Amino acid sequence: MQQNEFFTVTGPLKVNIAPLRLGSTLPDLDQYIAEIPAPFIASSEFSLLDQQNDAAKHELNQHNLKHVAELIEQQNGKLNLLLNYIISQQDDPAQRHITQSFGAGQLSYLTSEALQIGQFAKVKLFLDHPPAGIFCYAEVTNLQTTDAGQLVTMNFVRILEEHQDLLIKAALYQQQKLLRQRSLNRGKQ
Repeated sequence: MQQNEFFTVTGPLKVNIAPLRLGSTLPDLDQYIAEIPAPFIASSEFSLLDQQNDAAKHELNQHNLKHVAELIEQQNGKLNLLLNYIISQQDDPAQRHITQSFGAGQLSYLTSEALQIGQFAKVKLFLDHPPAGIFCYAEVTNLQTTDAGQLVTMNFVRILEEHQDLLIKAALYQQQKLLRQRSLNRGKQ
């Protein structure tokens, strides 16, 4: 899929951005995969387990095994807390930014760094829902000067498909939160 085929949502997401020197080349696919931190690989596996957990929970509820389903859900919650802690150890405060928008194909964030279109960066994204860490490479595709700094848009150029799936889920969750908030705000008027 092309980057523009993914939708982007407005929302905060903690990211680490490590710009590469101008003229740097991207690693090939094997080198990229070898660079992915182990906790980020584990988070992809946990996401697959979460999907299986949902299916098992549905089956257990169908057979009226509510307490077993609750136990599985509690254990899953504990594992997700542990995973979030492990992933948080990969966060470098010196490289930390908060996105303005994100999706499975790109992100945007404000910075005071001088970047150039076409420049590559190593990117770590820290998702809350689903709990996961994503390591990828991105390319600066747009720069816009604002009062708050430079708004940088980066397209992902080396990213695993399963990590894009996690970003799709995170974007859908963020969109759902935004729609719910709008609905609540309308109800208050």
